[in-house]
Amino acid sequence: MGESVGRACVFCEIIEGKRSAHVVLDTPDVMAFLDARPLFKGHTLLVPRAHFETLTDVPADFLGPFFGHAQRLAGVMESELGAAGSFVAMNNRISQSVPHLHVHVVPRNRKDGLRGFFWPRQKYESDAEAAAYASRLSEALSDPG
Repeated sequence: MGESVGRACVFCEIIEGKRSAHVVLDTPDVMAFLDARPLFKGHTLLVPRAHFETLTDVPADFLGPFFGHAQRLAGVMESELGAAGSFVAMNNRISQSVPHLHVHVVPRNRKDGLRGFFWPRQKYESDAEAAAYASRLSEALSDPG
């Protein structure tokens, strides 16, 4: 699997026990711990033990097991914390404060003060423009190379 390169990675230091964290889940492949600056109490970060910077760096055969842990974490936000639901999110490069893949799993409740996404929404100029974007993305996904 991946490995840390260059400067020290905060999440690798947590995984290696060199930095403290409130650990929620510890398996041979992943670790989850409370976010030091939570949106809400219980806000958890799920990270692979191997250092991968972004989602596109992760081997395909690891994705299912990795997101299985995210699914379990989302479930316990409701069953153990009494949340009405959860917010599950990941950034790749932009707004990724630590360059080690991590999924945020945040307990949510109605009227909890979190207002959707934190950036302005945009509209397509027309259905034709939306169709053109969809077509470009679809063609790229169907290209085997």
